[in-house]
Amino acid sequence: MKKKGEIDEMKNWNNIKTNDSWAVFKIMSEFVEGFERLAKIGPCVSIFGSARTQPDNKYYKMAEELAFELTKNKYGVITGGGPGIMEAGNKGAKRGGGKSVGLNIELPFEQVSNDYIDNDKNINFDYFFVRKVMFIKYAQGFIVLPGGFGTLDEMFEALTLIQTKKSGKFPVILVGKEFWSGLMTWIKNTLLKEEKNISPEDLDLITIVDTPKEAVNHINDFYKKYHLKPNF
Repeated sequence: MKKKGEIDEMKNWNNIKTNDSWAVFKIMSEFVEGFERLAKIGPCVSIFGSARTQPDNKYYKMAEELAFELTKNKYGVITGGGPGIMEAGNKGAKRGGGKSVGLNIELPFEQVSNDYIDNDKNINFDYFFVRKVMFIKYAQGFIVLPGGFGTLDEMFEALTLIQTKKSGKFPVILVGKEFWSGLMTWIKNTLLKEEKNISPEDLDLITIVDTPKEAVNHINDFYKKYHLKPNF
C-alpha cells in the first residue's frame, strides 16, 4: 500500500505532465499569431544587441543610423522590441518611415516594448524558441551589435541553421570590430585550428564591419548574387 507522501508526489507529477500537455496549445497559439501577423511584412533585417545599451552609447547611435539606412534601402527592421539596441533599431526605422517590428518577451531585467514599434507589428511572446523562429523566418539578414548571452544565442543559432542547411543562406553581419575581434580570434584559433570543430568555409558565414553603411552595402551586395525572395 502506498504511503500518503508517495500518493501526493504521484499527484504532483501527474499535474506537471498535464500542465506540460496543455502548454502545447499556448505554444501553438504563439506560432499562429506570429505567422499571421508577420507573413506579409516584406523584406526585413533583424537587428540584435544588448538591452542595456544607453542612448549616449556609440553602438546605440550606430544601431539607429543602421536601421534608418536599411529603411532607405527598402528593408523593414525587426528587433526584440525592448530597450537598448532594440529601441535604437526601431527608432531608426520609424525615423526612416519604414516598417518597425518588435518581437517582445517578458524578462526579469527588461522588458517593456519601446515606443518606436508599429502598433500592428508589436508582438508579445512567452517562449524564447517561438520568438527566435520569427526572427529567422521573416528576416533576409541578421545584423548583430554588441550584446550579452541573448545576443550571442541568437547569433549562433542563425549561424548553426545556415551551416546545417536548415535555413536558406542569408548575411550575418557583426558591427564593431573592436568588440567582436576577441571572439573571432577564438573561433579561428580554437574552434577551427586546434579542435577542428568547424570547417574553414564556415568563417565565410560571418562578416564584420565598423559602420552602418558597410553593413547595408554588404546586404545589398549579397542580394545581387542571391535572389531576394519574399517571405510569404
